Amino acid sequence: MIEIIADDVRFVPCDMLILKYAQGFHGADALVAETLRLPAKTRMPRPSEFIVIESHGSVSATRVLFFGVVPPNYLEYREIREFTRSALKAVSKLFQGFSSARRVAMTIHGVGYGLDEREAFLAQLGGIADALHGTSSELHISIVERDAERADRLREILNESWSPQPSEHVAVSKQGGLYPPIRAITAGDASRSKPHIFVAMPFGKSFKDVYRFGIQDPVNKAGYLCERVDMISFMGDILDRIKTRIETSHLVIADLTEASANVYLEVGYAWGKGRPTLLLVNESAKEDLKFDVRGQRCIAYEDIGDLAEKLDQELAILVAKP
Repeated sequence: MIEIIADDVRFVPCDMLILKYAQGFHGADALVAETLRLPAKTRMPRPSEFIVIESHGSVSATRVLFFGVVPPNYLEYREIREFTRSALKAVSKLFQGFSSARRVAMTIHGVGYGLDEREAFLAQLGGIADALHGTSSELHISIVERDAERADRLREILNESWSPQPSEHVAVSKQGGLYPPIRAITAGDASRSKPHIFVAMPFGKSFKDVYRFGIQDPVNKAGYLCERVDMISFMGDILDRIKTRIETSHLVIADLTEASANVYLEVGYAWGKGRPTLLLVNESAKEDLKFDVRGQRCIAYEDIGDLAEKLDQELAILVAKP
């Protein structure tokens, strides 16, 4: 069984909480490590290694497994799938096989590092399918996400991708659990062949729906991965990450509303690298555009619906180009 829980991972009861250790503490693993009060001398795992810590009640999980992965700058869809598969295989050995009901919890990975939300989650599901392939386990996997709205989106993806019906390719447990899903999940292995669009825009709450509905939905609908490095969540060398994702992008979309210095910097870098750019601005902020972009084509939008419609049209033209 797989479920999506909107909660703080520290408060979710389970036998084992799986966290990645990206050669440093970032996000949820940093919070849990702090709560566990890990001794300074604790040797943290290198990539492909892991350690298990008894929680002694400091978090709701009985034990916490830190699995070593590459640093955030190198964490891609394929690495997420491999991490998930390998971590669950490690848990399998620790539990001496998935012969009895065990509850495992983990978080979603990659979104705060700039990866496409849907593709990153599908890569994680692919790793779960890889680990459980051919088993008849009753392993209960809880994927925990603090953002309730994102948790709802993940449930939709889970329902679309993880089949509730048996087939010749699915192992059926005594209680009817199914592993893996009927629909083959290629995310992770095939993600590098998919073109991505990099989005540069402010990170204020007022832009949350602008990104989600006005930009991300049209980009995904057009067949592109939508990537945006979260400057709040990202820990490490964020400039290197931004530069890498811009350099490899099919297109850079930049919302210049509020005249964010960071957004202008990213646009300048994209121009310097010869990457195609699509500039956006809210109608109310047209007069605030800086002099160095006033001579460039900039799409003005009235609201989120107007933005989505105009972006649909622009991306349709881009897709049609040979």
